[in-house]
Amino acid sequence: MAKARIRRMLARNVRRLREATALSQGALAADAGIYQELVSRIENGAANPELDTLGKIADALGVHPRDLFEE
Repeated sequence: MAKARIRRMLARNVRRLREATALSQGALAADAGIYQELVSRIENGAANPELDTLGKIADALGVHPRDLFEE
């Protein structure tokens, strides 16, 4: 799977899951203990987050990390 495709999938899923829980980017960032700018960059496909960061985002969204990569 190409890196660009993975980033697009991650971007789409983070945004979809965040909006489904009615969280702003800032609220998700606060809940995950990361910067809002990083959430924005992930949702725009511009960031390559570390595994720890993905785990924090998944926890904040109440999902399993694999849900961030579903097609």
